[in-house]
Amino acid sequence: MAVTMAEISKLRTMTGAGMMDCKNALTESNGDFDKAIEIIRKKGQAVAAKRSDREASEGCVLAGTKDGFAAALALKCETDFVAKNADFIALTQQILDAALAQQPTSSEALLALTLNGSKVADLITDRSGITGEKMELDFYEFAKGASVTSYIHPGNKLATIVAFTEAGVDAQAARDVAMQVAAMSPIALDRNSIPAGTIEKELEIAREKAREEGKAEEMLDKIAQGRLNKFYQEAALLEQSFIKDAKLTVGQYLKQNNATAIAFKRITLNQE
Repeated sequence: MAVTMAEISKLRTMTGAGMMDCKNALTESNGDFDKAIEIIRKKGQAVAAKRSDREASEGCVLAGTKDGFAAALALKCETDFVAKNADFIALTQQILDAALAQQPTSSEALLALTLNGSKVADLITDRSGITGEKMELDFYEFAKGASVTSYIHPGNKLATIVAFTEAGVDAQAARDVAMQVAAMSPIALDRNSIPAGTIEKELEIAREKAREEGKAEEMLDKIAQGRLNKFYQEAALLEQSFIKDAKLTVGQYLKQNNATAIAFKRITLNQE
C-alpha cells in the first residue's frame, strides 16, 4: 500500500525513528500504526543484541534535583556523534526526570520505571535500534538531604550531586561545593569515610617509598602517617583546599555558610 508523508511523520513523532524506518514499517504493517511501532521496536531489540559485545564509551551525563532528592546518571553509546544528538540527550533528560519524580534506589529499579507507556529499558533499546549503536544505562547515583544541589560540567560528560543537612543552604555555596567535587574528585566525604583497606594501602605505599629513599626502618611508620595526612587532604572532600580560596578547606567554607555536607556523588565518562 502507498504510505503518505503525513503517516510517516506521525509515526516518526511517536517513535523517534528515522523517516525510512517509519516508511518501511508502515509499508510492512499495511498502515497499522501499532504493528509498525512493534516492527520498529523489534528492530531495536535486534540491533541491541547484535551490538551487545561492542564497547559503549561515549554518552551523556546529566544531573538534577527535586524536593530534597538529587540524581545523576549516564546513558552511554558508542560514538560522540550520537552522544551529541538532540534526541539522545532528550532521552537522557527524560530518564533523569523519571528518576527525580519516582526516586528509584537502584539502576535496575530505574530501568523498570514506566515512561510514556514503555519501560525505560525498552526506550533505550528502541533508541539503539534507531541509531544502530549499543546503548546502556551505565551509571545511576542519588542523594537525599534537606538541601541538594547538582552540577553538570559543559559537554555533558561529568556531573556531580551534593546533599546537605540544613534546609535553605545558600545556592552559590552549594554549587561551589558541587564544582569542587567535579574538579578535585574526592573519594570520600571525610577521612573517617575512607575504607580501611584504602588507608592501609596508602600507608604501605608510603612506607615503601620511604624505604626507597633510604629512610631508617624505625622511622617508616611515622613518615607513612605524615604522608597519610597529605593523602587525606587530597582524598577527603572536607579536608581539600577550597578551589576558590586556597586559604580555606572545604569544611571551613561550608562552616562559614552554615552548611553541612552529608553526601556527594560524581559521575564522569572522561578518561582520568
